[in-house]
Amino acid sequence: MEIEVSGLGTGLILLAIGLALMGYFIGKGLQNMGHPDKGHYYHLFIKENDLEFYLNLNKHEIEELLEKHPNAPQIELKGTIYYPYRQFMEWISSNKDFK
Repeated sequence: MEIEVSGLGTGLILLAIGLALMGYFIGKGLQNMGHPDKGHYYHLFIKENDLEFYLNLNKHEIEELLEKHPNAPQIELKGTIYYPYRQFMEWISSNKDFK
């Protein structure tokens, strides 16, 4: 009884290459862990009436803020004004009038 191993050599080489590639990609992922992409992705848009919840301010304070600073980052779609959350928060934290 003999076992034929003619295809085993090629299979082991492909398995080794696959393991090496897997190790490479896992290592690259671990290097970037804790260092997310610093791009500006503003995918959360908030309506004006929801700003009071996110900013922990009352409705009167929100109206006063937006009236006093009309240059706040905003987008108007189909007549509704939306505020990109991250961009709005960066705008507030970088504005000297708020500190």
